Amino acid sequence: MAPHDLRRPFKRPAISDQQRRRELTLLRQNQSRCDAQNHARFLASSVLALHSQSQSPEPIFESPIVEHELETEVDSEPETVQHRELDVRQASKLGGSGARKWFAKQLMLPEWMIDVPDRFIHDWYVFARPAGKRCFVVSSNGTTVSRLRNGSILHHFPSALPNGARTKDNSGSAQSYSILDCIFHESDQTYYVIDMVCWQGYSLYDCTAEFRFFWLNSKLAETRACDPPSHYHKYKFSSVPVYNCDETGLLSVHRGATPYVKDGLLFYNKHAHYQTGNTPLTLVWKDENCSQYVIDTDSKGQIPSQQQVVLELQDDGKLITSDDLPVVFGCLDADFIVKSGLHSGNLLRFAVSDGGLSFADGKLEQADIQYLGKSNRARAFADSFSKVIFQYMVRHSPLRFDDLLAAVSSSTAKANGPSDVEMSG
Repeated sequence: MAPHDLRRPFKRPAISDQQRRRELTLLRQNQSRCDAQNHARFLASSVLALHSQSQSPEPIFESPIVEHELETEVDSEPETVQHRELDVRQASKLGGSGARKWFAKQLMLPEWMIDVPDRFIHDWYVFARPAGKRCFVVSSNGTTVSRLRNGSILHHFPSALPNGARTKDNSGSAQSYSILDCIFHESDQTYYVIDMVCWQGYSLYDCTAEFRFFWLNSKLAETRACDPPSHYHKYKFSSVPVYNCDETGLLSVHRGATPYVKDGLLFYNKHAHYQTGNTPLTLVWKDENCSQYVIDTDSKGQIPSQQQVVLELQDDGKLITSDDLPVVFGCLDADFIVKSGLHSGNLLRFAVSDGGLSFADGKLEQADIQYLGKSNRARAFADSFSKVIFQYMVRHSPLRFDDLLAAVSSSTAKANGPSDVEMSG
């Protein structure tokens, strides 16, 4: 019976179409016509323009594999940077929630892991996510600026990144810039680099995660950015060890020691490009062993008796998530909206009542939610669908670390054909 027990967690009824969306996202990125170089230049210019207006086992970093384009076609209209983004002049005028929303859309945001991906052991990396402040770091024209997801500047400082400080030996072109996706870890004042978007003017948007991680570690090592702080290098930078999603890698990131406080595990599909906004090709997962914050807490830091969700109110009264294709959780009565002084775009808090959430064919079928009030003004977005489902699962039927290990064992068993025959006998 043991072999069947290993596979049991992955027979559970589907509560999400996350796997299908992963497959579609991989197909779409191969047909994308996005000018990645222009997008990187645009982002770097925007960060600096806005600033000027406001004063264990060895981790794997193998040489990347060249992948072939998939020939399957999907119906998707290519989007250009000019159509989907503001230009630099417009972005430089943003403030408040506008700046928060704009900058949040420039980061690649992971979905929450609802199910274990197919080909988990073959196509995915994993690393322990540092706790801290997620930000873009841009070095250009002799200065370095870090900007938080909410649009505010975290630090303006000299660094050993290319063209990141005004030093005599700085040979970088005035037009050269680098963009790193980082998490600033407060206790050791270190920028942990979790991804590389651009290096010395060369865009990595359309490169696979496999290549970006290889490039990140090789290029960062060529600089003195990982050295201790000095006069021309105020903060230390550090890469994060990345592992394959095999048993050794999973155990290393989940139970192994790190120089930083962990806040869950991050999973990257090896073939994923750097896609702005939410993507099912990067996933976050947590349990009590690798994060202090598994179940969401309220404003007082306490775990509420009922799960709370934040949804956005639409003109027609519908309540939606922040996904690119929003999920509708319900609808408010027009009279209630008027009496409560609510408006389209408001972020509202709801409690998941006793009826809970129900699903059919991976889609939300019904949500028993109760209105609590407006969300904190600091919030820029509603919750994503995957976050709501992850939090619901944590309270009722969590995806456990043993399930991740079981996925690895199951994948290994499938790769050994004869053993599958023996188990079915």
